[in-house]
Amino acid sequence: MKKIALALMLVLAASPALAISRYNPLTMSCASVRAAIHNQGAVIFRYQSPRGLPLYDRYVRNSHYCDATDYAEWTHIPSKDDPRCPVLNCQNIDNLDGMLFVPHHQL
Repeated sequence: MKKIALALMLVLAASPALAISRYNPLTMSCASVRAAIHNQGAVIFRYQSPRGLPLYDRYVRNSHYCDATDYAEWTHIPSKDDPRCPVLNCQNIDNLDGMLFVPHHQL
């Protein structure tokens, strides 16, 4: 039994980590920002606000990449060529204020 547990631990340690990619959208075009999200499903963008504060959030392809109590909603982030690049991020379902249907936006 100890050999099986040891073998299982070695297999798990050797498997690749499922890390989420991090990017700076100010160094990418809007099309590249949207392509990164579309290709990877979910990414983190980190950039500085106009007041110099660091901002970051997780952006997703669709609601399948959100928690069960969240949905994907449109927002904008700055990119190299567009100060309002449209992307999706997860919002709490409580923000819908009694809407009957949860929107299913896709990037």
